[in-house]
Amino acid sequence: MCHQGSECIHPLDKAYLLPYFIGMGVVEMRGQKTKIEPAARNEASDISLQDVADGLEDGLFIIDRKYRIRFVNSVMQQQLPENGNPVGRQCYDVLESRDTPCGPPLWRCPLTKVLQSGKPTVIVHSRSSSSTDIVPKDYVRITMYPLRNHRGDIHAIAELRRDVTAERALESQILRRHHHLQALSRISSATSGLWDLDAILNVCLDIGLEVVNGEIGGTLLLDEQNQSLRYRVYRGLSARYVEEMHMTLGEGIAGRVVKTGEPILVEDISKDPTAAHPDLITTEGLKGFASVPLKAKDKVVGVMNIASHMPGRFSEDDLYLLNSIGCQVGTAIEQARLYERLASATERYQILLQHALTAQEDERKRIARELHDETSQSLTSLTLSLQAIIGIAEMKGIKDADLMERIRATHSYAVHAGNEIVKLMKELRPTLLDELGMPVAIHRYAKDTLQAQGINVSAEFLGTDQRFPPEVEVTLFRVAQGAIGNILEHSGAKNVSVRLDCNATECVLRIEDDGKGFDVNKLTRVDPGGRGAGLFTMKERIRLVGGACNVESRPGQGTKITWKVPLTTDVADEKDKATSSR
Repeated sequence: MCHQGSECIHPLDKAYLLPYFIGMGVVEMRGQKTKIEPAARNEASDISLQDVADGLEDGLFIIDRKYRIRFVNSVMQQQLPENGNPVGRQCYDVLESRDTPCGPPLWRCPLTKVLQSGKPTVIVHSRSSSSTDIVPKDYVRITMYPLRNHRGDIHAIAELRRDVTAERALESQILRRHHHLQALSRISSATSGLWDLDAILNVCLDIGLEVVNGEIGGTLLLDEQNQSLRYRVYRGLSARYVEEMHMTLGEGIAGRVVKTGEPILVEDISKDPTAAHPDLITTEGLKGFASVPLKAKDKVVGVMNIASHMPGRFSEDDLYLLNSIGCQVGTAIEQARLYERLASATERYQILLQHALTAQEDERKRIARELHDETSQSLTSLTLSLQAIIGIAEMKGIKDADLMERIRATHSYAVHAGNEIVKLMKELRPTLLDELGMPVAIHRYAKDTLQAQGINVSAEFLGTDQRFPPEVEVTLFRVAQGAIGNILEHSGAKNVSVRLDCNATECVLRIEDDGKGFDVNKLTRVDPGGRGAGLFTMKERIRLVGGACNVESRPGQGTKITWKVPLTTDVADEKDKATSSR
């Protein structure tokens, strides 16, 4: 219910009628019977003020301007000490056992504020069982209403009191849970983009210390080979402590946490007989101590220790929160280790692939050289010898037609074999690549391979006057060779364009055709039949020199492949995309 010029009174407080009646100046607190005379001169009726007040769930006082209690209901009477009738005594004497009105540091009584403002006020007052208690034992909500006489003057205050300890406890629990969830969310957000193990451990330790207002702590990881624990990251600990504080599985507080998988809270670790290296603990001055396991699924990978120079510094609630954090940290550690192993395996794969491709190029050169120096020369000699035999036979007039036909056929086979050997040598290692460089070699290979099959080839080369590093030239020639082979075998294209553009930092090679194209998104791996092997081989080749490969294609709209190779710095891989995403 709201009165003009005042704050709203809680709608559930049934006592709002009482101040209203009193404020009308028609209730006199001189006895159990109070007479109320309606303004419209209706027939008077007798109402028991005590019965109305005793029906309230809240304790009720009526206090005059001089802090004297004028009225009290039965609920409030039961809550007061058993030292006689409180009516007529000072409220601060009855409620707080004081000689003067309440003020700091205890609390500031709101009665003066209500008298001055003329408006209701609500406060929550905390009470402790003794002066030494730090944490309040209970909470009381106090609501004060001004009571006015018929002239509108405030002559008393109605004070309602309700115990809200349970509500405060629930509110505190909700806030703690929110605090816990917020801390876990911060851990999750902080570790989601990190793969470096030390970075993850440092971030998680800082958050763990922050949420319990701690300054001393560290994370120990378990060495699975020798079953020992050592500090990996720490805060507020001496270098000597970190260096010498290592323990085996089951030894000390941290060792037991790893062995059992359960957190441990110690009020004073310096007095704990099971603590490892007590001399180091004493020197460091550690007292309050909490140790939680870092778990990845059901596997303990380490512990997080939080310490203090004050005994009993941490609570069960702190331990619960740290244990929840430990589960997330353990998972992050396991993921970081998996990433490290994957990165190591990828590095080994890249090294092996580089050796394989280098060995392949060396073998190609060796075979091409042997074909040129031996096989090709032998076939050339055989061709010339057969040509000479044919000439001699014709000069001597040998009439054996069958013999002559066989000799001519053998000569033709020798010529054809020689041409095939030359083509094979170009496939293995074109001499133009070594003699005239990459642009000429790519252009010649494209024309010789595609124009012979009726496919038009156009080429453009920019900034290619100088020679490039051998690994760049070989890589770009091989990927171009693979792309041209795919065009010939799969595309059904009529026109192909080749463009090579080089500057001081990179070379960009682009080969585009107007063939039938394909769906790039469906080509995610090499299938058992070998489909996709050529594309993935090109990608791996280009990555080995720090380059990137981008494929754009759609069914019926041709294919465009772009390779970028850095000449001075690394280039990040680009993601394949369909032409519709241009």
